[in-house]
Amino acid sequence: MRWLTNLINGLEAPWNVFSWIGVAIVAGALIFGSCKLIRFVFKQIGKKKKGVHLAFFENVAVSAVVIALVIVIISSFSGAGAVWQSLLGGTAIISAVLAFAAQDVIKDILAGLMVSLHRPFDIGDRIVLEDGTAGIVENITLRHVVIRTIHSFRAVIPNSKINSMRLSNYSYQRTDRAVELRFSVGYGSDMDKVKKTIFRAVEESHFSYPGCKDPQGNWCYAPVLFREFAESALIMSVAVYYKRGNPTELVVDDINTRVREALIAAGIEIPYNYVNVVAKNEK
Repeated sequence: MRWLTNLINGLEAPWNVFSWIGVAIVAGALIFGSCKLIRFVFKQIGKKKKGVHLAFFENVAVSAVVIALVIVIISSFSGAGAVWQSLLGGTAIISAVLAFAAQDVIKDILAGLMVSLHRPFDIGDRIVLEDGTAGIVENITLRHVVIRTIHSFRAVIPNSKINSMRLSNYSYQRTDRAVELRFSVGYGSDMDKVKKTIFRAVEESHFSYPGCKDPQGNWCYAPVLFREFAESALIMSVAVYYKRGNPTELVVDDINTRVREALIAAGIEIPYNYVNVVAKNEK
């Protein structure tokens, strides 16, 4: 308990207490100013080029500066050297406990580093995770990725989890966004009529625009594709391209509504699950 004795002895003189308070105030101002400076520098860099890697390394720089300043300030106090020696050099058990407790933290930081270097998504991209979470990437911290979902709710996901998940990025290396929509039609439907009906509905939406190229290199709307045979329906799909800034949920709602009304107007069956019950008269 030598470190505790040294600390108490250092507090016996009243002027030492005031000096500690003064140093703490100066230290707080220094840490606050340093963090503001780092944020300002990264903000200026972000005006020219934005990215998930900048957001991550901004948080790394802020955390590193705060930790370094705290260590320097604490080490400047009289008797603090003995405290550090007693805490860090006294036993290996504390180090083992801290290492075990920090496993998740270290894992998230390393995963965040991998995400920022390989960049499977960027700030502003719309992604869909394998667990169904979908939204716009807002930020990445040392431990979490922040995703803005429908109605501006935020999903905060640990870096280690999102780094190991399979995800779909509808904005990857594009300035716009895209979403794939699927529709079910009856088995007896005319395929050519179905494709033309869905295509016109997508084309008439004020959200969609030509986002892909035909074989001649001209910009066009994505074609409607026949994807698979389901148990009671034929599955069609189409990719819808739209500008950033338009909420995906509104785009999906508009396209789904238009396609449904167009299919009904064209007399094309929209199947649904039902059960046939057969009653037999036994004599």
